[in-house]
Amino acid sequence: MRRRARKKRLRGLSIARLVPNSLTLLGLCAGLSSIRAALEQNWELAVLGIVVAMVTDGLDGPAARLLKAQSEFGAQLDSLADFVNFGVAPALVVYLWALPDAGGFAWALAILFAICCAMRLARFNTGLIDENPPVWATKFFVGVPAPGGAGLMLVPMVLSFEMGDAFWRNEILNGALFVAVGALFVCTLPTFSSKRIHIPRKFVGLVMVAIAAYGAFLLSTPWIALALAGIGYGVSIILAQFSFRTMIRKMEAQKERQKARSQPDGSVDDDPEDNS
Repeated sequence: MRRRARKKRLRGLSIARLVPNSLTLLGLCAGLSSIRAALEQNWELAVLGIVVAMVTDGLDGPAARLLKAQSEFGAQLDSLADFVNFGVAPALVVYLWALPDAGGFAWALAILFAICCAMRLARFNTGLIDENPPVWATKFFVGVPAPGGAGLMLVPMVLSFEMGDAFWRNEILNGALFVAVGALFVCTLPTFSSKRIHIPRKFVGLVMVAIAAYGAFLLSTPWIALALAGIGYGVSIILAQFSFRTMIRKMEAQKERQKARSQPDGSVDDDPEDNS
């Protein structure tokens, strides 16, 4: 029995099972490095750090599922890293870039943005505990996810790299964006869940060509490509509202049909006064 206990204690985790958490920690390093770059006024490197954090955040979840390495520790670590990478880092980077001389009110807006990101992540974590989530939860998030909000927050800065600071570094514009994106974090608007989108087999080739074309565009004109990705995500928020309403209408129509089939006479109306 003692030998078995020793063997069990000495057995560690395989390297493969450490990959997801390692990706999360690499993303956290990138997010923290973006803050340092902002303090040194190296704005392009600051944006690049947050983009790298977005990439690692998109990879750690699929890696965990592929390697069957999901754990409560990994989920909590990912959530904490997301708060730093997509709540704290964008708030500090944009504040130092556009609002350093705007006074205490501008700093309050940056704090508000980070707090809204924390609340959004807390709501997401509590939603994971729900054993009976609504049907629409398989296709939609509630509110804007943390990486999406960070991307929206960085759009003016990214555009300024190509178009200059005259308009995009405006204090009012970036202050209003802090409030708008913070509201999108905590609101209940449905947004598309990219992790749950299934591509029909006949469109796989077309999607791969589109990804390759965007990759070439990203390498040739990275800032314009990143800005277009952020703008495109903003447009997808609007499109998600129409898609969500269509889905709800279809679900309600299906319930009505099922209700009609369950009645002996096939009638949907159960009000006896209408038959008097």
